[in-house]
Amino acid sequence: GVTRMTVSLVVIMFELTGGLEYIVPLMAAAMTSKWVADALGREGIYDAHIRLNGYPFLEAKEEFAHKTLAMDVMKPRRNDPLLTVLTQDSMTVEDVETVISETTYSGFPVVVSRESQRLVGFVLRRDLIISIENARKKQDGVVSTSIIYFTEHSPPMPPYTPPTLKLRNILDLSPFTVTDLTPMEIVVDIFRKLGLRQCLVTHNGRLLGIITKKDVLKHIAQMANQDPDSILFN
Repeated sequence: GVTRMTVSLVVIMFELTGGLEYIVPLMAAAMTSKWVADALGREGIYDAHIRLNGYPFLEAKEEFAHKTLAMDVMKPRRNDPLLTVLTQDSMTVEDVETVISETTYSGFPVVVSRESQRLVGFVLRRDLIISIENARKKQDGVVSTSIIYFTEHSPPMPPYTPPTLKLRNILDLSPFTVTDLTPMEIVVDIFRKLGLRQCLVTHNGRLLGIITKKDVLKHIAQMANQDPDSILFN
C-alpha cells in the first residue's frame, strides 16, 4: 500500500518464490492495503520522497494542455536582471572567474557579443573551472589578463601580450534551443522525454532567455492555481 505495488506483481513474486501456502491471506492483505492507501491519497512513498527532498522531477504521465508560450516562462523577464552570458572573444580569465564566483549557475550561454546576442553555444561551469585551473598549471604565461577564445581561430596578438586561452573544445556548439513562440506543451514534452536541465530560447538566432526544469515545474504549478513560490527545490 505504501509503495503502490500492483497486485499482479505480488502474485508474480509468490509464483517465483514458490510460497503458495499463504497466498490467499497475503493477497487479501495486499488488496486491503492497496484500497486503504488509495482512499488516503494517490501519492506513493517514492513520489512523497521526491517532493519532500525538493527534487525537480517532471511526472511523465501528467499532460500539459494550457496555451502558453516559451516566452511566458523564460528568464529573464521584464524588469529582471540581464541573462548572464559569456562572449566568444572579448573576456579575460579574470572576467570569467568573476562570473563563476558571483553566480551558482551550472552553465553559461556563449554569444558573439553583448550587443548582437547571437548564440554560439553553451559551456558548463565545471568544464570552465577545470580548464582554467589546468591552463594556469600547465600552460606558460596564462594570467588573469589573458583573453579567452571560444572561436576556432584566434587573431594575431600584439607583442608582449599574455598568451590567449582557447576553450573551443569544451563548448557545446549545438545546445538545445526553442523559439520564443514555441508552445509550452511542446517544451514540457521535450523536457520529459530528453531529460533536459535547461533549454535556451532564441529568436532568429538571437538569444532571448533560458528555461530550466525548475521554471517548468513552477509554471505547471501556476497553471494549476498553486503558488509557484511554494515549490521548494533542494
